[in-house]
Amino acid sequence: MPMRRRPYPRVLQQFLESEAKGGFLLFFAALLAFFLANSPLVGAYFGLREVPVGLKVGAFALEKPLLLWVNDLLMALFFLLVGLELKREMLAGELKEPRRAGLAVAAALGGMAFPALFYLLLNPSPPESRGWGVPMATDIAFALGVLALVPRVPLGLKLFLTALAIVDDLGAVLVIALFYTGGLDGLPLALAGLTLGLAFLLNRLGVRWLWPYLLLGLPLWYFVLKSGLHATLAGVLLALAIPLRRAHPFQGATEAEEPEALEGELEALEEAVEEAQSPLHRLEHTLHPWVAYGVLPIFAFFNAGVALGGLQMGSVSLGIALGLLLGKPLGVFLLSWLALRLGLGVLPEGVGLRGLFGVGFLAGIGFTMALFIAGLAFSGEMLDQAKVGVLGASLVAGVLGFFLVRTALDRPTA
Repeated sequence: MPMRRRPYPRVLQQFLESEAKGGFLLFFAALLAFFLANSPLVGAYFGLREVPVGLKVGAFALEKPLLLWVNDLLMALFFLLVGLELKREMLAGELKEPRRAGLAVAAALGGMAFPALFYLLLNPSPPESRGWGVPMATDIAFALGVLALVPRVPLGLKLFLTALAIVDDLGAVLVIALFYTGGLDGLPLALAGLTLGLAFLLNRLGVRWLWPYLLLGLPLWYFVLKSGLHATLAGVLLALAIPLRRAHPFQGATEAEEPEALEGELEALEEAVEEAQSPLHRLEHTLHPWVAYGVLPIFAFFNAGVALGGLQMGSVSLGIALGLLLGKPLGVFLLSWLALRLGLGVLPEGVGLRGLFGVGFLAGIGFTMALFIAGLAFSGEMLDQAKVGVLGASLVAGVLGFFLVRTALDRPTA
């Protein structure tokens, strides 16, 4: 039987366009925050972030500054989307194909390890050393937004950058869970595990409605918040329990028992329908516009503002800039080259090594996840230094990446 083409181009194109447009909105939100933080409205801007917001039901009460509701609750939706994208890519997307996954994973590993090492070269001791995770991150929305400005970009290059960023996001999630978590509280952690177990049980029992999983997501978020882990990790955990396949009339039957009519092209058609209607795809499709056009711009507005008056650049800013502008492209390119030499990966169609080097700079656009980790690693002046390093380096990386990718595509692939 000839190899069947997977029915993803339209879905992927919608995803890539959504991320690209969201990147531009993200940029303007960050620019507005930066302007307000350095204007006569600076007091109102920083005062808005500290407005107390609470929820009280009977004896239950939860109160946080508005900034933390954005970073802990709204960003949990972003992490939920990251988890959905990761699961889809690993089970039914680019990361399912071993050689395509090999190149993306190698590039992501290089793009995480090299920036962290470059940062630690300049900041070997605490408290500055706590920021080693900041330059590891890649902002998929910004990176795809810049790539969208390049004419005639092959779809394979967009998919490679997307897969790289998704693996990079997984690395960032693990870094947050392992290295930016405080002391753990056993009881809430156990309750979080029980809640997550119920979600996986629903999946195992074949429950394909979304609402039971989303209802479990609320107590899961609260228990993770109280456990000492960062609350946003609840989004990734919940995503792993969301079913990728919808129920169908032959669920549970053996292959021999299924009608022969499901073979061949009809089987491919059914697979396309299943994937399009699966709970994971429905939730991912629903979340994308809310996250791209709502959650991430709001996060940028509340986190990108930094007052430059009296701020002195230090090793934190320089280390982050060095990691994003030198460590990222070197790590992405060198480990991609190594994966190709060892036969562990394959170049996307129409893309050469020059294109991969340009993508390495686009991966140096850290922004959302980098600012998020910076907020976990630092406070006060060091946090401001980290923000300046992230914003400045991301801007330079975007400009360099744009010109390098455009130049590479104007020449024959190597």
